Amino acid sequence: MIFWTRGFAVLATVLAVVATVPAQAAPVHPVGTWGASADEVGGATGAAGLTDRSVRNLVHTSLGGSGVRITLSNVFGDRPVTFTSAHLGLAGDGAAVVRGTNRPMTFAGADQVTVAPGTEVLSDPVDATVPADTTLAVSFHVVGESGPITGHDVAVQTSYVSGTPGADVAGQESGAAFTTQISSWYWVESVVIEKPRRVRTAVLFGDSITDGSGSTVGANRRWPDVLADRIAGSRFAGRFGVMNEGISANRLLADGTGGQRGLDRFRRDALDQPGVSTVVLLEGINDIRWDLADEAADLIAAYRELIAQAHAEDVCVVGATLTPYEGGSRYTPERDRVRTAVNEWIRTSGEFDGTVDFDAATRDPDRPARFLPAYDSGDHLHPGDAGYAAMAEAFDLSLLECDR
Repeated sequence: MIFWTRGFAVLATVLAVVATVPAQAAPVHPVGTWGASADEVGGATGAAGLTDRSVRNLVHTSLGGSGVRITLSNVFGDRPVTFTSAHLGLAGDGAAVVRGTNRPMTFAGADQVTVAPGTEVLSDPVDATVPADTTLAVSFHVVGESGPITGHDVAVQTSYVSGTPGADVAGQESGAAFTTQISSWYWVESVVIEKPRRVRTAVLFGDSITDGSGSTVGANRRWPDVLADRIAGSRFAGRFGVMNEGISANRLLADGTGGQRGLDRFRRDALDQPGVSTVVLLEGINDIRWDLADEAADLIAAYRELIAQAHAEDVCVVGATLTPYEGGSRYTPERDRVRTAVNEWIRTSGEFDGTVDFDAATRDPDRPARFLPAYDSGDHLHPGDAGYAAMAEAFDLSLLECDR
């Protein structure tokens, strides 16, 4: 009897110990929930930079998760920039942060970081879970003179800068000190979360039409945003983060006011993104408009180069047809013939891993060289909210399952 009693006692102790040992966590990896391609921020502020100011960038997640990190980029700076008092919280009204959510961020355990020109830095994970489809406030203080700002020019979102030099207000939940509105994102390049290995990142790469020019400011109605909403309401819910890597005025074949050409930024802005499995490529209309692509073969050669780069990394590429722009800036019938030929190649070549026909989804059936009026933002080059929604609806979500 004593033996069994002791035996049961030992067994109970063993079971208690086993019960306290946590199950081995499933492997996780980083996935992008928000992104914006780094470029030189234009205008007087971008060129001159900031001196001892706090910045509050408002960014919108596509996918929820924990282990949140941010990337700060100084890729286009001309001097080291020191950031301190970095915080992440849920955006409230205006420049305010929802009470109790503004969490401090560190970099290699330190509460400040200096980012050399030509480089970027990833923060440590924040012990917080961010929701999907939610606007975050990414705040930090810039120490001293920053020089030219690396950021994202056309944010289609209002962010904020503090009004008093020297005062570090990044940790404040109140927005009262952030008196200057900006229409760009300053220094913040991505928001990354930890997800199981089956969850992947879809990168949407392009120009102003991917960037969301012509959509309602602050409403998150760019076509990548609407695509993320569609994913969340589908059988793919929770499976894909969406990163918008469009730059307004960007071109594939040449640098210009829209930053580095697509051929040169494709690796940094698409292939090097965390967890990327699929890139949707919608770019080339500016090359046609500015006579860099006098014939379809010029863009086809560029597409083939990007496809080859992606396939070498086992990343799929979905080719998107170029949207109509009759009536828009620099439209001519001759240039439109190049667009039409490029689109035919995208549809029929079989060289992409899949295709989406944004041209067919947005054009006026009676005048196919121009937008359906309901989809036009008014400049005949960029869709409006309804046009971006039509583009997202035209995307077959099963294309995201592409696996090389």
